[in-house]
Amino acid sequence: MHQKGAIQIIEWEDLDKRKFYSLGVFMTLTTRATVYPASLIRTLLQVQKGKALYSGTFDAFCKILRAEGVRGLYRGFMVNTFTLISGQAYITTYEVVRNYVSHYSPSNTVKSVVAGGAASLVAQTITVPIDVVSQQLMMQGQGEHLTRFKAKPKRVLTTTKRRLTFGQSRDITVQIFAADGFRGFYRGYVASLLTYIPNKKLSLLAPSECPHLILQALAGPMAAATASTITNPMDVVRARVQVEGRSSVVETFKQLLAEEGVWGMTKGLSARIISSTHTSVLIVVGYETLKRLSLRAELVESRHW
Repeated sequence: MHQKGAIQIIEWEDLDKRKFYSLGVFMTLTTRATVYPASLIRTLLQVQKGKALYSGTFDAFCKILRAEGVRGLYRGFMVNTFTLISGQAYITTYEVVRNYVSHYSPSNTVKSVVAGGAASLVAQTITVPIDVVSQQLMMQGQGEHLTRFKAKPKRVLTTTKRRLTFGQSRDITVQIFAADGFRGFYRGYVASLLTYIPNKKLSLLAPSECPHLILQALAGPMAAATASTITNPMDVVRARVQVEGRSSVVETFKQLLAEEGVWGMTKGLSARIISSTHTSVLIVVGYETLKRLSLRAELVESRHW
């Protein structure tokens, strides 16, 4: 552990790894659960043609809630929980690379940017196949006409006349593999890297230089909103490549620009900002708290904030 000004920065070697991973899983799951509805709405807005389904974030939220209830806002969430693996991979890579870079540079900005980029690369390699399946599941409600794949209903609950579907994740996974093979699960991989690596780097710049946790919590959302705005055009392209089964990022970008103009690049931006700023607060506050709670027992009494 070392100091930056008045701050004691907890490094990788100071952590009790068992506590760190156990609490980390809980933190990651909680974060994903709270922002998932915004992520689902963002994807629907990005893939729809013009305003065919929804006029905006609030309109989408109300329509989905009326038609499908809260459950509709969590379509594909169970599959998405597998991104807990990528979340832990991100944290591990970030801390290990940050520790490695510290041998060459004392700058927290340099360490955060390099570690964030490396961690994003590892995380996206794990996340993209999960995203491909979960996004197809997101489309199975009011947006099912926007995707190539349709999940088959498995069972009807006759007492309520309400259709319940089981095994949709398996159906979609089988259909993706049948149509595109293993490569189908990495559709949009390049677009994902171009979206999330710059996004993470931009988001990490402000918090890493703030001297107090409360300032980090304020600076984090500002950085996240800025990063989301800058990278949103590529995020729209990524969503369309993955959901519609396109193969070219460049051609998808050109077509989006031709069909919907510059405003097409802002599709889903408000939902994305809501998701990213909320995540940023939880990550900044939660991650610092996580590290403090995971401090090795012999170091607890000697560290004060």
